[in-house]
Amino acid sequence: MDGGTLHSLRTVEEVFRDFKGRRAGIIKALTADVGEFFEQCDPEKENLCLYGLPTEQWEVTLPAEEVPPELPEPALGINFARDGMQEKDWLALVAVHSDAWLLAVAHYFGARFGFDKADRKRLFTMINDFPTIFEIVSGSAKKQTKEKSSVSNHSSNKSKSSGKARGSESAKYSKSVQLKDEEEGLDEEVEEEHGDTLCGACGENYASDEFWICCDICEKWFHGKCVKITPARAEHIKQYKCPSCSNKRARP
Repeated sequence: MDGGTLHSLRTVEEVFRDFKGRRAGIIKALTADVGEFFEQCDPEKENLCLYGLPTEQWEVTLPAEEVPPELPEPALGINFARDGMQEKDWLALVAVHSDAWLLAVAHYFGARFGFDKADRKRLFTMINDFPTIFEIVSGSAKKQTKEKSSVSNHSSNKSKSSGKARGSESAKYSKSVQLKDEEEGLDEEVEEEHGDTLCGACGENYASDEFWICCDICEKWFHGKCVKITPARAEHIKQYKCPSCSNKRARP
């Protein structure tokens, strides 16, 4: 890892920002970039690790050679299990170990820079406000998403019908959250229903001022910007598949 990182992290906010960047990178590897990540984890290669980088990028590479390493190391040899289990189970296993690694790195910085009890509590309270990577990858944080999305879709279609709605438009809006409701009261109702819905790509919460789209296969919700789908493009999609579902392959 970059040795210069240690000299730039001195406060709780800086360590938390480092955590968020690394976390975002790993989530990207296990969701939006899952096809590329799968290919890089070749079981025929040596022990490989998944690193989340502070720049919100990810890297699959060999572990650090020095002992002990400058930073805690991720789980070793994740590539060896790739073809020995179901893909979704393998991704969930990598996600669990990645959660443990992120906490280890945060603990390391806290100890290295002498955070006191109050600093540590503040740091880990901030971290705990985010869902774990495992929750995002496995979908366990969204067990009630289906119920909530059906309520929201009904409300969205109801609002649309009060204007110049057509039958085909109702079907289109069943895929996404209506963002600019004509009535403020309905806007608040939709946000309340989706308040704890999480983006399957970045793990951030729902917000009524952002465009969202739901995968018709895994039923996870995504920010349009995270999966590069615009509202205009969504209207022409009959069945939306998220990057993870699009890259799934038949297992032998």
